[in-house]
Amino acid sequence: MWVVGAGYVGGRLVRKSPHACAITRSARSAGVLAASGVQAIACDFDHADASLPASLPTPSVIAYLVPPTEGGTLDIRLGHFLERLVPRPKRFVYLSTTGVYGDTGGGWVDEDTPTHPLTDRAKRRVDAEQRVKNWCAAQDVTWTILRVPGIYGPHRLPLERLQRGEPMIRHAEAGITNRIHVDDLVQALWLIGQADIAANRIYNITDGLTISMTEYCERVARLTGLPMPRLISRAEAQQQLSPALLSFLSESRRVNSQRIIQELGFAPRYQNLEQGILASLPST
Repeated sequence: MWVVGAGYVGGRLVRKSPHACAITRSARSAGVLAASGVQAIACDFDHADASLPASLPTPSVIAYLVPPTEGGTLDIRLGHFLERLVPRPKRFVYLSTTGVYGDTGGGWVDEDTPTHPLTDRAKRRVDAEQRVKNWCAAQDVTWTILRVPGIYGPHRLPLERLQRGEPMIRHAEAGITNRIHVDDLVQALWLIGQADIAANRIYNITDGLTISMTEYCERVARLTGLPMPRLISRAEAQQQLSPALLSFLSESRRVNSQRIIQELGFAPRYQNLEQGILASLPST
């Protein structure tokens, strides 16, 4: 397996996968992984002339976890990678986002729901999904797309936000969001790479709980003893919250992830959000 993008998720996946090779953008990241016993190389596909070493063995699975470049509505970075990809894997797994569904006002979406991206960030993901499908069709390679909501886990809890006393949108105006624990996401990626039934399929993944970001932050606060976030109106949030957070909070949807459960037998370890939060807290 090649794990392209060995960051928060990919770093865990490459350590779970025997004989995996990590492909990172920076030599520093590759060095850290190599020091821990992981085969790793650096290759920055922001540059059109980037190329992979010919000595790399042909992978059975490529898990591509690299986010698109900033700006525009096309994933140029993925385009460069696919143009330079000579060895053909049996399966190309692409980590996408549930943001491709856009805003449904809290309504349910599943894998058959048409994409309706509202932000350039989500439009780049739709472009990337299509690039993967087109390349795989031309190369006779199977693909799987995993659409992921907010990822939480160790070092990925809103602890600093709560410590700073940042406000959140009051419950009556807060949209519905979805989450997945990083360990469950890694397990799903591993399953997808191995399962024949996952060929040419799209899967959503969540922990099954649909609550607002406000309620999520309040649950973290209760479990950690940190101050509860001050609640403000959506109009006040436009003035007080960061553009990145506002963009995330501007969409509301409930994501159905039954397909991956029914077809692959995937069972999230952390279906209970409180257990997932407690498992993610720093050791004392």
